[in-house]
Amino acid sequence: MKPVFVLLVSTALSFTGAQHYYQGLMDYLENRLSAIEDRMQLWHEQSHRYHTEMLDFKKLTAEAMNGLRNEHSVMFKDLEGAAVRVDRMEREMDYVEAQTSPRACASKADKVVEQGAWGLESRGEEEQEEDWEELHSKVSDCVDIISGIRSVKILKRVGSPKGMWTRDPRSSKVYVFNETSGDSIYQFNSVRDFSRSPGVASSRQIKLPSEWSGPGSAVYDGYLYYIQQEADMDMQVVKYDLLSGSVTDVAMFPVESHATVYSLNPETVADLAADDEGLWLLYANSDSEPNINLAKMDPATLDIEQIWDTRCPRENAEAAFVVCGTVYVVYNTRLASRSRVQCLFDVNDMVISQEAPLIYFPRRYGAHASLKYNPEERQLYGWDDGYQIIYRLTMKRKLLV
Repeated sequence: MKPVFVLLVSTALSFTGAQHYYQGLMDYLENRLSAIEDRMQLWHEQSHRYHTEMLDFKKLTAEAMNGLRNEHSVMFKDLEGAAVRVDRMEREMDYVEAQTSPRACASKADKVVEQGAWGLESRGEEEQEEDWEELHSKVSDCVDIISGIRSVKILKRVGSPKGMWTRDPRSSKVYVFNETSGDSIYQFNSVRDFSRSPGVASSRQIKLPSEWSGPGSAVYDGYLYYIQQEADMDMQVVKYDLLSGSVTDVAMFPVESHATVYSLNPETVADLAADDEGLWLLYANSDSEPNINLAKMDPATLDIEQIWDTRCPRENAEAAFVVCGTVYVVYNTRLASRSRVQCLFDVNDMVISQEAPLIYFPRRYGAHASLKYNPEERQLYGWDDGYQIIYRLTMKRKLLV
């Protein structure tokens, strides 16, 4: 009996211990579950609060966006109204300038070398007529004059604020001269190729044998004419064959090294221009010379055929171009405003002050670093603060006086 009793007591004690163990485990699990439920409840409350705050923020954002849209619409309407008023003001300014501004000064031809004064006044009418015909046949047979700017096209923006671009009148090729000096230029097959090119990536880079100075170069009949000026040396006009890639001629031009042709563009030491009659050179003899001089050059030999004092002042001049033997000098102010043609010079005295055109360039970005005329297209290629601009011109016939 005793061993059996002991066994029963041991079994009872073991069962009681196991019961206490399992009860403790259940209490622990219950406490953990309760804690998890509390955290889930807290998370649910926080999620609900965050969701409410997000809805409130979304509502505030939507209200702010609606307000911004309304303000943008009002601002856009105000800007449209301002643009209309500015356009109307510019038209009124054009009208006032056309009514009140003096026309461009048309200077008479006064050749400063080779022949002196024309001396037509002292001759008879028949001799004067013969002299006029001889003069016209020698200098210019073209009788067109600019009457106005028909349209403006801003092509793109490439390069530095100052530079030059032009098109060969005898081909479709376009040439870009970035900055105010260098030994390389960029060639494009056409204006369209240039306009579609990202920068000058699709161009053909031409390395020149010497450095060009200033945005005063010209391209004419497959040749590049550019100004070369080094320290303590006379200015040189270089003729470069774009097809063969070689220099075919160089001409010395004795001017002071620090003389510039336009006071507003001191980088332009001289300006080459090509028109229906050939090649021209605009320059200043010295820095003390008040006026712009004009030279007619033989494009084949670079010989100087005739030279004139245009009587167009260098002061406040920014650029010039030649059309049918007539020089158009463009002026501006130190703080760039609207460029305008303010002085004309015709080598044949066929332009009088009464018919001199009153030309104001549309206000764009800054001031022209260069203006190059293309006689085949009758348009100007302008460089304005890094923008390449095309001005299409309207023409009329000169009056023979």
